[in-house]
Amino acid sequence: MTTRAVVRGIGHYLPERIVPNVEFEKIVETTDEWIRSRSGIERRHFAAEDETTSQMAANAARAALADAGLEAGDIDALIVATSTADLTFPSAATMVQAELGMETGYAFDVQAVCAGFVFALSNANALIISGQANRVMVIGAETFSRIMDWTDRGTCVLFGDGAGALILETGTGDGTTADRGILSVDLNSDGRHRDILYVDGGVSTQSTGHLRMEGKEVFRHAVEKLAQTAHTALEKVGLSGDDVDWIVPHQANLRIIKSTAQRMNVPMERVVVTVQDHGNTSAASIPLALSVGVERGQIKTGDLIVTEAIGGGLAWGAVVLRW
Repeated sequence: MTTRAVVRGIGHYLPERIVPNVEFEKIVETTDEWIRSRSGIERRHFAAEDETTSQMAANAARAALADAGLEAGDIDALIVATSTADLTFPSAATMVQAELGMETGYAFDVQAVCAGFVFALSNANALIISGQANRVMVIGAETFSRIMDWTDRGTCVLFGDGAGALILETGTGDGTTADRGILSVDLNSDGRHRDILYVDGGVSTQSTGHLRMEGKEVFRHAVEKLAQTAHTALEKVGLSGDDVDWIVPHQANLRIIKSTAQRMNVPMERVVVTVQDHGNTSAASIPLALSVGVERGQIKTGDLIVTEAIGGGLAWGAVVLRW
């Protein structure tokens, strides 16, 4: 028998405020048509002034616990993937742990920007198959609206806020690709490309900073690297794009999503797309899309899922799992 990290529950949370593209026409030189044609985004959610990343993460966590029929005390470890934690420290994860009333176990953050949820899933998988945890909650949560430069039309229109949570628990299988749970992981990074997507501030520079991006370069790397990492993760377990029921990609840009699917020879009918409603929510985008995909009735038990993401660093990776 083979130990597997199997999905037990899923949930998400979106802030109440919905911001359509037309609102940006008041602050920068842009149009709804310009934003849609270049990104596929139609609207996004922004956190309220007093709403924080950890609060949104906790709301998503409660939804996942309800879906799984579990209590906070049933969770052994809690990982939050975020680049926009409430404070420098403590971690957002420990704040969520306290908010949920989880008095045992351990919690920590993972920071790999838009690829954060994939990196966090890999950590959760390792904790389960090594026997260090029985149940792990993985949350992606971001308030990217806090780091936008509202004079930069190339970036401020692309991002949104939100949170998604996934609960993994120990399961067993026969060691084949028919097993439920995480089947393979592929992680990568290359710090030589850090200057094409970054925030120009931080603790040691004594400033919050704003997101900066060279869009054309990010697009080029994204299409190439997302297809490559997905292929690699599938090849590790002897699978290909033909075996995939659903690609659940990082929701950054519809053109990137379409180009990646094409390179994987997977039709768009088998791709979960939520970017039109959420914008780019960084580490939250994959769990949000997974949760919405389940809600829509797209993702069902037994489906083979590939999820892939790329973010600042550059950092990128993919996870193959059977729902």
